[in-house]
Amino acid sequence: DGSEAGGAEQSPRRAGAEPGAAGAAQPGPYLAHPCGCPFWSPRPSIPPKVRLCVHCLQAVLPRKPPARMEARTHLQLGSVLYHHTRNGDQARGHLEKAWLISQQIPQFEDVKFEAASLLSELYCQENSVDTAKPLLRKAIQISQQTPYWHCRLLFQLAQLHTLEKDLVSACDLLGVGAEYARVVGSEYTRALFLLSKGMLLLMERKLQEVHPLLTLCGQIVENWQGNPIQKESLRVFFLVLQVTHYLDAGQVKSVKPCLKQLQQCIQTISTLHDDEILPSNPADLFHWLPKEHMCVLVYLVTVMHSMQAGYLEKAQKYTDKALMQLEKLKMLDCSPILSSFQVILLEHIIMCRLVTGHKATALQEISQVCQLCQQSPRLFSNHAAQLHTLLGLYCISVNCMDNAEAQFTTALRLTTHQELWAFIVTNLASVYIREGNRHQEVTLQFIGKDKSRPQLPSEVRIPTNPNIPGRE
Repeated sequence: DGSEAGGAEQSPRRAGAEPGAAGAAQPGPYLAHPCGCPFWSPRPSIPPKVRLCVHCLQAVLPRKPPARMEARTHLQLGSVLYHHTRNGDQARGHLEKAWLISQQIPQFEDVKFEAASLLSELYCQENSVDTAKPLLRKAIQISQQTPYWHCRLLFQLAQLHTLEKDLVSACDLLGVGAEYARVVGSEYTRALFLLSKGMLLLMERKLQEVHPLLTLCGQIVENWQGNPIQKESLRVFFLVLQVTHYLDAGQVKSVKPCLKQLQQCIQTISTLHDDEILPSNPADLFHWLPKEHMCVLVYLVTVMHSMQAGYLEKAQKYTDKALMQLEKLKMLDCSPILSSFQVILLEHIIMCRLVTGHKATALQEISQVCQLCQQSPRLFSNHAAQLHTLLGLYCISVNCMDNAEAQFTTALRLTTHQELWAFIVTNLASVYIREGNRHQEVTLQFIGKDKSRPQLPSEVRIPTNPNIPGRE
């Protein structure tokens, strides 16, 4: 059975390696030996023989195996069906059985919590978020004696809240994770929790809370002694947040020292070789991003800085490098974060093209953004307002004011982001001024207490003035 599903030879899974852990062997679904020991194949079939694998695993269940083997087999079936097929109903059924059976078996944490993790992912894909949350909460509650899984499940639930834009709940969970990591003696994972929390606080613009948190993170990162790649990864995470913080505040000159450190750091990490020695503390079995992804991210923040500083040629140079590397990575890696990086890079370079007068190229790149967003509903939801804004800017550049107005009006309906809203309204005002339309006026509203849409204590009305055409 093992040779049919995964290859000709099998060897025991590395002792102590947690499934999904950073630095651990990642063989995919491993097969169950008749004695119940987990085995995996170091040479999987290419392409995978999924149907044969499923048939082999299904053949185990009618024989009424022991509870441990039954639970593990259901987990393996659910995992294979979830990752390699579209049989969501069957995958869910097997994972639910694995979760149910494994809860009744003592000292069976790897199957129990992996089933909970995969099952919650499947629920989220099926838009059953309200079912995934209590499952993860229960798994978190009973995993406190298993540091790796407790931290991993906390990260997963925090990510789920973040995707729902419930950043307060996500920050609370990350704070719980940071304290738990401190208790179990994992300063590395504590830093990951705190840096993740700092990232969300930046998204919420809670700058007063960000300052002390980043200061604490900086101290932890500098004092932690461990795997060089993990240490440099923490430093990259920390410096990316610092650079982003300065750019959000418009402090373009102040960001230069941090940006230089970040660029030096990514050069250092690119020369380091992955260390196969697993950390002694199971709570340290995490990583933030692969170093190839970090390299693209550093290019991205460099482009952001160059755009704000007015270095358009430099922005174009780094964008070209980043996009070239992204294309290479996407041939081997289907991670959704790569598409997000690509869209953000294109959004910046499109603005650069419009400023420099390369309108046709800008339109082609807007088309690329549309194609990328069509591949992912979540990506489209997050970038629809920006996309309509870019189309509006393009319409202004080719003097199609009616179309520009339509694009900006659509963008206003799609965004609740304060800064983007103000940017759109300002450009819409310029359209009305250029058109000299006496019957149009723009109501500028600033963020008030209601975060659902930009509002203002007092409204400022800007009437158009036909006597100054072209003046903004």
